[in-house]
Amino acid sequence: MRPLILRHSLSLDGYAAPPSGVAEDFFLEYDEDEEFVAHMADVLGSAGVHAMGARTYRDMAGHWPFQDGPEADAMNRIPKVVFSRRPIDTPWATTTVCSGDLATEVAGLKARDGGPILAHGGVRFAQALVRADLVDEYHLLINPVAHGDGSPLFTDFTKLKLVDVKSFPRGNLALTYTRPDTPAS
Repeated sequence: MRPLILRHSLSLDGYAAPPSGVAEDFFLEYDEDEEFVAHMADVLGSAGVHAMGARTYRDMAGHWPFQDGPEADAMNRIPKVVFSRRPIDTPWATTTVCSGDLATEVAGLKARDGGPILAHGGVRFAQALVRADLVDEYHLLINPVAHGDGSPLFTDFTKLKLVDVKSFPRGNLALTYTRPDTPAS
């Protein structure tokens, strides 16, 4: 069974989405940090499928097909699964729409052959995955900025096991966690 990896950005003070009026882009000087860009390309390229909510899908489909480089290649060539209860346009090649029960749909994806399911998304989609206990591994990207308010990723007590830490020259951190009973992938 392939794992579901949640890749999500957090502010230094732990918010998965900033308060209203604050830009969604958490990463400062992202393109100037070659090590961080290489790390992101590796993470994105390791996926067997990219899973996301409808809003994130629309945002990414409006961005990645017009980019180049290793990150863009990974985002554009690897199949996508978008979770949406409403019909959605799917301009990005190799996209499947899942509109059923989240846990049932994810179980079906996990049962398929292939590389890990790399879940991206807005805070509501990420929270839904966490609440339903569907995440096997967390790739949390911490930016050296504190918002003081916003939306958290975790809304209930969640115990995790740290399995990897990477720091980058511009101050970003990549933290990898599993559930205590899940081996790292």
